[in-house]
Amino acid sequence: MPASQPADRGPGRPRIVVVGSGWHFLSGISYYTCRLSNALHERYDVSAILMRRLLPSRLYPGRDRVGQPLSDLRYAEGLPVFDGVDWWGVPSLARAIAFLRARRPDVLVLQWWTGAVLHSYLALAVAARRLGIRVVLEFHEVQDTGELRRRWAARYVRGAIRPLLNRTAGVVVHSAFDRDVLASAYDLGAVPSEIALHGPFDHHAARSERVPGPDGVCRLLYFGTIRPYKGLEDLIEAFGTLGPEYHLTVVGETWEGWTLPAARIEASPARERITFVNRYVPDSEVNAYFAAADAVVLPYRRSSASGPLHIAMSHGLPVVVTSVGGLVEAAGPYSGTVFAAPGDPAELAARIGEAAALAGRRHADPSSWERTAEAYARLFERIGIGQTTSLSTPGAR
Repeated sequence: MPASQPADRGPGRPRIVVVGSGWHFLSGISYYTCRLSNALHERYDVSAILMRRLLPSRLYPGRDRVGQPLSDLRYAEGLPVFDGVDWWGVPSLARAIAFLRARRPDVLVLQWWTGAVLHSYLALAVAARRLGIRVVLEFHEVQDTGELRRRWAARYVRGAIRPLLNRTAGVVVHSAFDRDVLASAYDLGAVPSEIALHGPFDHHAARSERVPGPDGVCRLLYFGTIRPYKGLEDLIEAFGTLGPEYHLTVVGETWEGWTLPAARIEASPARERITFVNRYVPDSEVNAYFAAADAVVLPYRRSSASGPLHIAMSHGLPVVVTSVGGLVEAAGPYSGTVFAAPGDPAELAARIGEAAALAGRRHADPSSWERTAEAYARLFERIGIGQTTSLSTPGAR
């Protein structure tokens, strides 16, 4: 079934269609799209359109797992889902537009994270404008870092995104840092924007029970894809200077051919105290790694947001995270946070020692999907969508 059956619409409740990554090319945005849709569904009539096949599989860093059933997360009961749109567009894009026309929402919310979806998003935005549907763009980052390294991809997005921005009535970002980065990249004029802090990834922690480790041993965990900006090589260097009371588990899939961390692991003087799981693990395994950790270390060189950070906070674990990008705002209110400067293994090692002192108790996660939904509600009000919105008016922005 390409789409589930439409749910009954509550009287006066604004109708929202959320568009984002589906499960076929699984990533953190797949989880975010689902969690956001479910959160908004608590107060609006929500439907979802999923981007199914983002690009030719051979070009995707996780090509070996494409299409595998790795996630346990599901969309809420009664939330219609169209799954989904393929990069070549025919006939999936026409069917998605038909789904949009049938749902006739007040707002179309597009999750932005990669230029691979730009042509599909532009087609959906054009259709939305013709139907009088307002378009909101949620930026997870201005452009994927791997795409930015390819000059043709960067040029394509910078040139082709302007028609999409011209059809945008409102913008959502995760932090003030992201808002400033977006403003420096694109002149959005008077387009309203709101900061919607990332909600918790507590679906991974729902069945979690702590697994005690050996006495006197602090178990560190790095979790997430292995890419140039993630700084894992800094952690490996730092870990090599730590004593035998520390153990490190690295769980992640290598992207963009970034094999330097793997080489550093093999050459590390502490190799016998490092466990390396070099693959994308399914949801059924995620809890076990966090339950068996005493602290999480995320040594990013740059970042706008981090799914592993939110998984760590949902588990209540101490987390050493570099003070880059939007992570300062995301992790700042969390009592288990220890900040470190990026690209500095010596400082990272010292901060790991501080985090070890915070282990042994559960820290409260300050993030909330209700808070995220409230930010969306503020933006919807600003663009003329309220709790008593009637049918969209053709031609309205």
